[in-house]
Amino acid sequence: MRRVFVFAFAAVALSACAAQPGATTHLPPAPPSGEPAGIAGLQSQQLRIAFGPPAFVRKDSGAEIWRYDGAGCRAFFFLYPDQSGMSVQHVETIPRPGDAAADSGCLNRLRIDGKPVA
Repeated sequence: MRRVFVFAFAAVALSACAAQPGATTHLPPAPPSGEPAGIAGLQSQQLRIAFGPPAFVRKDSGAEIWRYDGAGCRAFFFLYPDQSGMSVQHVETIPRPGDAAADSGCLNRLRIDGKPVA
């Protein structure tokens, strides 16, 4: 009898941990789409010329994320394989404006080649 009680208690306790119907996960909203002019499509060597060596590189399933750190902002470039090697497909900055994934001012401060981002 005691064994049945323990089993029943464990079943009730585990069922309380199960996800409730209709429960949703609260994720932050995705950043708006659209890339600053002149960034999407840059090859990895062009990115290195424009911004210098990244502070951090993460490689994951063939893709790469290059992070650049500056005074007051950071930029994350998402590179994916293409016919010529690796190219930028997306960029995000922290902080970012509410209407775009990347702040052009931040990218301009991070550039070492002097070419402004529109």
